[in-house]
Amino acid sequence: MSTDGLPARSAALKLPPRPEPASALSTVVTLAWRAMLKIKHVPFQLFDVAVTPIMFTLLFTYMFGGALAGSPEVYIQFLLPGILVQTITFITVYTGVGVNTDIQKGLFERFRTLPMWQPSPVLGALTGDLFRYSVAAFLIIALGLILGFRPAAGLFGVLLAFALVLVFAFAVSWIWIIFGMLVKTPESVMTTSFVFLMPLTFASNIFVDPKTMPRWLQAFVRVNPVSHLTSASRGLMHGTDVGADIAWTLVASAVIVGISAPIAMRMYYKER
Repeated sequence: MSTDGLPARSAALKLPPRPEPASALSTVVTLAWRAMLKIKHVPFQLFDVAVTPIMFTLLFTYMFGGALAGSPEVYIQFLLPGILVQTITFITVYTGVGVNTDIQKGLFERFRTLPMWQPSPVLGALTGDLFRYSVAAFLIIALGLILGFRPAAGLFGVLLAFALVLVFAFAVSWIWIIFGMLVKTPESVMTTSFVFLMPLTFASNIFVDPKTMPRWLQAFVRVNPVSHLTSASRGLMHGTDVGADIAWTLVASAVIVGISAPIAMRMYYKER
């Protein structure tokens, strides 16, 4: 048997070198981009992010501004940092909704079989939500400026406040990831979120000074992390000393992440 053609055939059958596995950063960025693209296919999510802050800002400014502060122009200085906190805290639930949707479609099972850094799907979803938060924050600040909001600390103070809200939103999102893995449908995640988020945001200092509240409610407001975040955001935007509230918010965020993140990742690795 002739072997003259063996080298040529061997060369033709030789497999190309296996590509290097994707880095952790690249997989997180890729899956974050995927999370943003999902908004394109479910535009209602972006609609909700856009309409809710505008509606709340206009409603509370013009319905209660005169009664609570004497005029809407005065009240917007107090209200707007709180509306920023409330809106972004509310839309953290979409992280859990997205995780639950992926689980129901079997995508997380596929992710676990891929040769990539395994926390990437979860961290990618969290990173992709930064787009939602940024859109909501831009709309709130822009509308506030139109209505007469004037932050004494300028743009830098507004950016610092937004960064602090992002830290807290990142922490709270881990809680919704856990719920996204526990419940059966995305609708259940949304329903559950209202049970927790409504008391946290409305029983706080977002809309009114806690001094006007009953003493038993003031006690809850004082320990509510949303209240400390709101006070810190107001202080950063208006240039007042809020070091204690900033520290309290950072500690609360660290505690939430320290408890929720390990639980969420353990549930992610566990076979459903």
